[in-house]
Amino acid sequence: MRTMAHVGMDVHKVETRVALLPEGEADFLDQCRLETSAKALREYLHRWADRFELRCYYEAGPLGYTPYRWLTQAGIACEMIAPTLTPRAPGDRRKTDVRDARVLARQARAGGLVAVHVPTPEEEALRTLVRYRAVCQQELLAAKHRVLKLLGVRGRYYLEGKQWTQAHWRWLRSQSLPETYAEWVLEQYRAEVCYRQERLTEADRQLVEVSQSAAYAGRVGRLCCFRGIAVLSALVILAETIDFGRFPSAPQYMDYWGLTCGEHSSGGVRRLLPITKCGSGFLRRIWVEAAWHYRHKPAVSEGLRRRQEGQPPEVIAHAWKARLRLHQKYWRLATAKSPTIAVVAIARELAGFVWGAMRVGPNEEGR
Repeated sequence: MRTMAHVGMDVHKVETRVALLPEGEADFLDQCRLETSAKALREYLHRWADRFELRCYYEAGPLGYTPYRWLTQAGIACEMIAPTLTPRAPGDRRKTDVRDARVLARQARAGGLVAVHVPTPEEEALRTLVRYRAVCQQELLAAKHRVLKLLGVRGRYYLEGKQWTQAHWRWLRSQSLPETYAEWVLEQYRAEVCYRQERLTEADRQLVEVSQSAAYAGRVGRLCCFRGIAVLSALVILAETIDFGRFPSAPQYMDYWGLTCGEHSSGGVRRLLPITKCGSGFLRRIWVEAAWHYRHKPAVSEGLRRRQEGQPPEVIAHAWKARLRLHQKYWRLATAKSPTIAVVAIARELAGFVWGAMRVGPNEEGR
């Protein structure tokens, strides 16, 4: 039987430092520098494969999931490690590539590392599309602000209704500045707003197509049974979560997105801190935005009724249960504390209810 060996890798764009630590040995058997390529890594590890059962580890970095896929496709076990959860000695102020590789190997042998869930290329592509849509949204907002500020510093304000309506656009197109260069800049800003709006519209169209595909239609439909979650929000939840089955319980799912309170307790004193804010801040914002809908009285709007058509009755009942509970809890906390504290608590419980809905039924298998 082959002995297990732990291989710590500090991966960079050009080169990778490798440290090989056999199980039960006091010191490293081999340390070297390799080119960061599939060929170089596979050739090096295959030299040791006859002697050891290899387990490779590297921290998430600029190459993303690529080294993981290089090795797993070659039949070599590999884990991608969360950098923020790698134990570090408080007094250790030396950081080099060699030391990082050695730390990974030693911590892996001690069982002190936390692996990142690696998505499939298709799941990663959806996450890329969802995040691109968020970038388009941010850039569109910034472009709109530039137009309004350019006119605002010259005393041009639109006070006849809401902004970015058709009437507002007619007003924007009628505006001109006497200075030649300022007029040119205004025209560029207006064109940029139109361009950013087109990019956002195209991203939305792509996401709607994804939501109607066989791979996602069922799961998107389940999520859309909840108040405050429509197609785009559902795809964000799916893209960031990937697999609901990797969370054994609802509290673990809520904690993963940083929605649970921190704690600093000692002795007989228990002190709760603000939420941890770990995990994806992008999805945490989606949870909070959806939670604001639960301040309204429980009801089934026409849009929600259409989204629930054809969905499993147990999921619809689960979403209604969430609507009743979260509405009551919101107003209880908002009255006793504040609306902002209340909505974060609602976002936390909403995530738990969604986890439960995605784990209900024989056809979902935790996904």
